[in-house]
Amino acid sequence: MGLFINSTNRLCFTTTHKMSRKSDAESHSPFLARFHADFFRVSMALASQAVLWRTLSSGSFSDPWPPIFNSIIEKSFWLLAALVLSSSSLTYLFKSIFYFHIVKAEFLDRWRVNYLFAPWIAAILLLQCVLPSKYDRWRGSSLEDIKFFNWGHLDSLVSRALCCAFTLPILLLELKLYGQWFTKGKRFLSTVANPSTHLSLIGNFVAAQTAARLAWLELGLFLFAIGIIHYVVVFVTLYQRLPCNASFPAQLRPASFLSIAAPSMASVAWESVSGQFDSGCKMLHFLSLFLFTLLVSFNLIITLSSSDLFRRRLRTQASILVGLLLQVVRPTLFVKAMKRFNSAWWAYVFPVTMLALSSAEYAGEVHSGLAHTIRRVISMVSLAMTIGLILLTIVHRKTMFLNDYKLSTSKTRVSPVASPSRTMEEHDSYQTLPL
Repeated sequence: MGLFINSTNRLCFTTTHKMSRKSDAESHSPFLARFHADFFRVSMALASQAVLWRTLSSGSFSDPWPPIFNSIIEKSFWLLAALVLSSSSLTYLFKSIFYFHIVKAEFLDRWRVNYLFAPWIAAILLLQCVLPSKYDRWRGSSLEDIKFFNWGHLDSLVSRALCCAFTLPILLLELKLYGQWFTKGKRFLSTVANPSTHLSLIGNFVAAQTAARLAWLELGLFLFAIGIIHYVVVFVTLYQRLPCNASFPAQLRPASFLSIAAPSMASVAWESVSGQFDSGCKMLHFLSLFLFTLLVSFNLIITLSSSDLFRRRLRTQASILVGLLLQVVRPTLFVKAMKRFNSAWWAYVFPVTMLALSSAEYAGEVHSGLAHTIRRVISMVSLAMTIGLILLTIVHRKTMFLNDYKLSTSKTRVSPVASPSRTMEEHDSYQTLPL
């Protein structure tokens, strides 16, 4: 027995030593090799905050706080997003030069390729903040004398040139991805679809909204048509959870919130294309609200109702209130993803911000007290999430760029079309990129 215990101890010590040595090796690897496309979601989240608070800074929304509060947040997030986007783009450019094989592997990965849309989405959102808006006439005159809040607008020719420059990469990436889905390629949608696939659709909606605001209504309608048709296809594919579609790791589950951002952004984009927040915009907004409620509240209901402790305390009102509170704060779907801080946590911010933006447009249309209350709550929640993640990123800056899995770039394998009898666990063996 003593010999067995000693052998076990030696085995455990050896395993721990190997794990710590692997972690040290990853921490000392070059920074460019550890900087992957997923980090562009940070600039995308910050840019969306700037767009949201630019909309709320108008005098058409009556809030208990002064309008200067919204303007300060808008300009601060715009500057921070521009700084993060420019530094991230420059870093990734150097990575493309010195580690081109890693960039190529990311382009062939079913997760990372979708985040190549993120920098262009962030750039278009930043461009929207310096374009004329329908809310400009409501802005208070007290802010016009302060130079920090009076940035003015870009020239029409410059704005259109930037819009074309930011939209063209999105279209080129879509031609590559959508062509693989539609033709006889190796990467059918049923095998590569995942929540981050919504980013390509969001790129269409953001570009369509910007084109419509620049009086390119036909281009906006063209981009919106491509995005909404493929959104239906992606939504049905992900909703069915086909057996040939590999399951995604727990660390990437926050990306499921991107299913909220797509209909929210589509609602706002169609308002710009059609000129009014009509029934189509409202239906897309209601869909995003339903998906948000579905993701937040569904999973813990099943867990609590199946537990013996919950059954014994079901009669007490306190247990019900605690259950509802835990249900909102920490759904069981995202428990494993929230154990350790990583860059995937930033996936929560952009969808909630887009939901707040569509809620603001809806509240401005219906002028309902309940709609304005929902708008205020979601807007403050998104702001609190963004500030909290900024602080966590600063605290965990040393471990922010660590990869949990080894990057294999020698040979990138593409998942073939599998039979329904093959399990999801077998498909996970084809994943070669870090999370």
